[in-house]
Amino acid sequence: MIEVVGIGDDGWSGLSEASRHLVERADTVIGSPRQLDLLPSMGQQERRTLPSPLRDNLQSLVGESGRHTVVLASGDPLLSGIGTTLIKAVGREAVRVHPALSSETLARARMGWSAESVDVVTLVRRSTDRFLPFVTPGARLVLLCSDGDGPAEVARLAAEAGAGTAQLTAWWHLGGQNEGSHSTTCAAWGDERTPDLVVVCLEVGVLDAEPQTLGPAPGRADDAFEHDGLITKRDVRATALARLRPWPGQVLWDLGAGSGAVGIEWCLAAPRARTVAIERDPDRADRVTQNAARFGVSSRVDVHVTSTSAAVRDDDLPRPDAVFLGGGLDRDVLDAAIAALRPGGRLVAHAVTRESEALLHEVHRTHGGSLTRLAVEHLEPLGRFNGWKPARSVVQWCLTRPPRSKESA
Repeated sequence: MIEVVGIGDDGWSGLSEASRHLVERADTVIGSPRQLDLLPSMGQQERRTLPSPLRDNLQSLVGESGRHTVVLASGDPLLSGIGTTLIKAVGREAVRVHPALSSETLARARMGWSAESVDVVTLVRRSTDRFLPFVTPGARLVLLCSDGDGPAEVARLAAEAGAGTAQLTAWWHLGGQNEGSHSTTCAAWGDERTPDLVVVCLEVGVLDAEPQTLGPAPGRADDAFEHDGLITKRDVRATALARLRPWPGQVLWDLGAGSGAVGIEWCLAAPRARTVAIERDPDRADRVTQNAARFGVSSRVDVHVTSTSAAVRDDDLPRPDAVFLGGGLDRDVLDAAIAALRPGGRLVAHAVTRESEALLHEVHRTHGGSLTRLAVEHLEPLGRFNGWKPARSVVQWCLTRPPRSKESA
């Protein structure tokens, strides 16, 4: 059994009696140099620093049979901590976690924020832009940073997204003798670096402007994305997302991604939702990557430069919960995509030509689902007056794969 003991910046004095007893009786204590320095000397007890890279050396943490091993973690070991890594590696039965107050809890206490009013986002060993989808009017965010460069990077990204007036408070060494803080607006933060053990509290009020990138609702303006004209237009895109129905943690295949707009909005609509974007044109694939970073979902959009026909037969891709095909339809690709769907999965395909529309009628007869013709008109100047200008009509085919129980029946 590996005992994972959370320890704060207050060190030994902040541990509970039970946690102290675990450390005292351990044959081996493993932690970072900073954490080990917080402990008093204990005779012949072995002290070891965490191996690097951690995942490749986890076996050394398991210890010899019969030896008592304690692994130190910062605060709550299950909040972006080693506790989660160990449980995934050796199983829940082999790990027992003893949390201390987390930095997130201490930061909320300093700010006077209730838990239910806050979103916690970890930026530790992750792309800093991943907090951007949470930047909405009235939001309160606690951001766990990798190091002292984090607050300045958060401030810069928030200001660029239209939250320059948001109040940013950085707290470092929470609960310890060196605790400190600095607070100002994102626009005024500048390049100031803080100590590495830092947490950012971000309070968003009224946004500087009406941003096109923020919030969960689909159907963002087309010019919110970089594109070369190959983009599913906003009104049609919104109906596609409504039928794809993003769920937390699910995977979308965006086949022929173009600008990546559908896959990016899929990620923004549900927590932990991910997209596999397939685009054969390298320039467009780069554009998908850039757009994903702009919207703060770069870590959840996996771009592959390949053809759709090759992608749907790639066994290394995660099996999709939903599939979107915005054009360039092919019967073999459609059949393979349907076969790849998980039970209960959804597929949406669009056609704008007579030939691709005929194909959708064909697969509709074979597989069922629903066919819808979408016609959108926009008011535009017509001489001295105004008139309605129709956009190209789109035929939309939607299919939901039955749950496993119905398939079996």
